[in-house]
Amino acid sequence: MIVSTAKKTGDKGEDYTAAYLKKNGYKILCRNYRKSYGEIDIIASKGSVICFVEVKTRHGGTISQPYEAVDFRKQSKIIKTATAYLIESNTESECRFDVSEVFVDKNTLKLDRINYIENAFIIDN
Repeated sequence: MIVSTAKKTGDKGEDYTAAYLKKNGYKILCRNYRKSYGEIDIIASKGSVICFVEVKTRHGGTISQPYEAVDFRKQSKIIKTATAYLIESNTESECRFDVSEVFVDKNTLKLDRINYIENAFIIDN
């Protein structure tokens, strides 16, 4: 089976983000949490806060910023999926929605840098 380059790039970005989170005191609770209506790349906790992390990985030469891909439609799916996770986990912990922008070398996928955005979006009541 041939894995697409985009999938390899995305998986590598998630690996880099998980390592970044662990290094910064987060505990990884789940990776690639899926429901029929959405997926959350990484669910982590730090203290009493559960963080739902969307990872966007890009290589040099891209025009737009990775976080721009997390539009209203994507945010809605993440929020709905996060709600399911919280119900299944039977928790009422404080939560937040973060975006990890991962920049890698196009050829080697070696990490260039991570821009981690806490509270990248909120639930708009």
